[in-house]
This record gives sequence, structure tokens and C-alpha cells, in this order.
Amino acid sequence: MKLDVTEATNILSQVSYSRLKPYWWDMRDPESEDAFLDIADFSLVLERYNFDRSLRLILFEAIEIIEVSLRAKIINHLSEAHGGLWYLDSSLFLNKDYFEEHLLDLKSEFNRSKDGFAVEFKKSNNWIYNELGGDNPDAWQIFEVATFGTLSKIYKNLNHQLPAKAAVAKDFGMYFSNDFSNWLEGISVFRNMIAHHSRLWNFRLTKTPTRPKAHPNPWLKQEYSQIQKKSPFFTISNMIYLCNAVRPDNQVKGNIKRLVASANKVNPKRWGFVDGWDKEPVWR
Repeated sequence: MKLDVTEATNILSQVSYSRLKPYWWDMRDPESEDAFLDIADFSLVLERYNFDRSLRLILFEAIEIIEVSLRAKIINHLSEAHGGLWYLDSSLFLNKDYFEEHLLDLKSEFNRSKDGFAVEFKKSNNWIYNELGGDNPDAWQIFEVATFGTLSKIYKNLNHQLPAKAAVAKDFGMYFSNDFSNWLEGISVFRNMIAHHSRLWNFRLTKTPTRPKAHPNPWLKQEYSQIQKKSPFFTISNMIYLCNAVRPDNQVKGNIKRLVASANKVNPKRWGFVDGWDKEPVWR
């Protein structure tokens, strides 16, 4: 592979063999476990790895925009409609077993929090973190330390008839809360991958994101193949759409376009960036 041995050894002392291996898999000789094709190029492996890393860093900004906004909108819409302790009311939720499971997850996350307001509440009240009972903080406190996964699960389990649930989706430019929930599930998978520095290279979602129906936005009307829908690009585009809805002045789209434009030998199609991707409505 075309790189100085000393330099390659130094790189492998910083980035493990197993982490880099997926980026050179297509360069291996299919007839041998140890041999590589003549086209194998370690510098290209590094370029792929660095592109993937840079993309994840940009996407973390997008996830922050979506997560912080989702938290605020769930707190505000549901608390205004049903009071500060609405999350304790099982009648607002579809599945009572999930309601209890998610509530205990929420309390556990609050219990682990070292934020000053959480520490003070736990010290000054009858706080029981592993049961449904005891004193509980208002939504604006407990949801502030909730994980993205817990937020999306609680939102999904809210009764579909609740106007407050629809209002949250509408703020993100979505007509139907079930479509919004579906997108959040895919973004939650991405968030966990990015938080653990996992690769997006050649990644495919196991669950296909939905295409919202009866929506005037041209991006949401387009049809895509199953392979395209499960690619990183598709969920990334969904994230761009949501970011644009809640923070129109965000820089995520521009940063991704600049990253792709600066790529040398890297083929963005490995992430699902097909020909003409930047001409699609959500990217213009």
C-alpha cells in the first residue's frame, strides 16, 4: 500500500487496525485473505477515514440543533397543555407498559445528572429514582437531562390525538407525528453512532425512514429506492430538513457541501451522495 512504512506504523499506533479495516475492505484480493489488489492505496484509506470523521463532526452539530429544539418543544407544548408534571399522566400515552419503562429511564437519567438544579432537587425532595412514586421535578427540569433516545421514545408513545404532539411535529415542518417519530428513530441511531465514533462509511439503516405523504415540500415528495433510503445520505437529508425548519440560519448544509467539494479521491457515493445530490430541493 502506497505509504511510507514508518508513517503507516505511526498512524496505526493512533488508530487501530480494526477501526481502519472497513475502509480498505474493497481493496482486498477476494481470492486471498492477506493480499491486496494493485489499486490498494493506504493514503486513500486515510482520506476515507478522515472524510468520515469530518462528516460525523458536522453531523454532531445538526444533532445538537435537533435535540436541543426537540427537548424545548416537548417541554413547552406538553407543559402548556397538561401542566408541568404531564409526563406522569399515563392517560396521555398509548402503551402503559412503555409509559412506565420510559418514565423509569427518565428518572434514572435525572438521578445520574450532576447539574446543579438536579442535585438541589434530589437533596431537597422525597426523590425515588427507581420507582414511579416520590416527588418528581417539573418537565422543564427532568427533560433537560434526558437522552435523545428517551426523548424520542416518550414522544412516540404520546397519544396521537394530542394537539400538543402534533404541534411539536409542526414546529419541525412535519405534518404527521408518526412520520416525525420515524425520522427521530433513525436520527437516534446516528446520534449513538457518532457519539461512539462509529463509521458511517457504507452504513445502512436496518429500518427504512418513511416518506411523508400529502406534503407540499418538494423534497418530501420525491421517491427513492430502498437502498437510498437506508443510506446515511437519506437520514442526513432528513436532518438538514429538520434543522432548516427550527434554525434556518444553521451552517450544517453548507459545511457538508464544502466537505464533499473538498474530497479528493474519496467517492461520496459510499455515504449515499449520488450524482446530483446537491441539486435536490433540501440541499439548494
